[in-house]
Amino acid sequence: MTFDVGALRAEIPALQSGVAHFDGPGGTQTPARVARAIADALTGPLSIRGQLTPGEANAETCVRAFREAMADLVGGDPSGVVFGRSATQLTYDFAHTLAKDWEPGDEVVVSRLDHDANIRPWIQAATIAGAVVRWADFDPATGELPPAAVGELLTDRTRLVAVTAASNLIGTVPDIAAIAELVHRHPRALLHVDGVHYAAHAFVDLERLGADLFVCSPYKFLGPHHGVLVASPDLLEGLRPDKLLPSTDAVPERFELGTLPYEVLAGTTAAVDLLAGLAPEATGGRRERLRSAFAAVERHEEALRAEVEAGLDALPGVIRHSRAADRTPTLLLTFEGRDTADAYRFLADRGVHAPAGSFYALEASRHLGLGDTGGLRVGLSPYNDKDDVARLLEGLAAFLRS
Repeated sequence: MTFDVGALRAEIPALQSGVAHFDGPGGTQTPARVARAIADALTGPLSIRGQLTPGEANAETCVRAFREAMADLVGGDPSGVVFGRSATQLTYDFAHTLAKDWEPGDEVVVSRLDHDANIRPWIQAATIAGAVVRWADFDPATGELPPAAVGELLTDRTRLVAVTAASNLIGTVPDIAAIAELVHRHPRALLHVDGVHYAAHAFVDLERLGADLFVCSPYKFLGPHHGVLVASPDLLEGLRPDKLLPSTDAVPERFELGTLPYEVLAGTTAAVDLLAGLAPEATGGRRERLRSAFAAVERHEEALRAEVEAGLDALPGVIRHSRAADRTPTLLLTFEGRDTADAYRFLADRGVHAPAGSFYALEASRHLGLGDTGGLRVGLSPYNDKDDVARLLEGLAAFLRS
């Protein structure tokens, strides 16, 4: 399947500014059709969900279409798709809910590879419940998190394992399916997977991954700002979140507090539909077209990543911290004797946006020996092209000469 990066770029008004965006891991630029879907929903008419008036019906359509679109994107059940303000908020909510059943001496496993949003909520919930926290360490030399690093920590007291499907800092993609197989040998243990960075670059197959709970954020893959959690409806039926007395007890609505932002849901549906069309020759239903589209996008991103890495290797004093065999097109860089914040500012002045920091992956940054400072993160997105890469490499070469 072919992928026309020029056609995608033409859909995104922000790219007309001339900035080369390598900040996709923090949030992608928004296509015009996603913005139009949001505006169309808002000007609907639009009311609280129902069936009687046109506004009620429009709201109901927005919700149902959103759940179906996200189920197609990740291979889940629409009845297991939960809206949240962010992945962080969803993880806190579910940590609070799950911890109601934890007892002193139960165990929770977290990974140093993860964004803090998949670490701190579980540590804080464990502390309240009197549960023990165990840490899975990745290899700072290779960036790898082998399944055994998680498996050796599991016991019959393990209640929750939290691990990322892809590091937002260095791009490492752990073998989640192998980790899931180890976790599910312990019948009381659940696997919570942070797919925020992963879902932006890979075709998500929840059945293959084996995740019990999976979170992602549409604004990382051309959609609006919010989070989504997907789980089996049967699992959600057994969880009792705090909620208002008159609000519905139906799944998944019992986890969604207050009135949903219907216009945001419409924007997410439009983003998923756009993704499904990125391989125009693909046929079949939306799920199959997404499979073809992500395969085409991965080939495009990997080719650009290889070009970036070859260019970086030709520059003096560049240290690449993204070394795992399986990783997203996301590179963390530091420079011998130079401050990465200075590189960030230098590139920004040249219209190249590659930010510096630890990007909330604080434990990973510290484990790499980079403290809380982190490095310069170069994140490729589907809309990046060869011209962007050339400008990045030229800018870094100029910075290192300056």
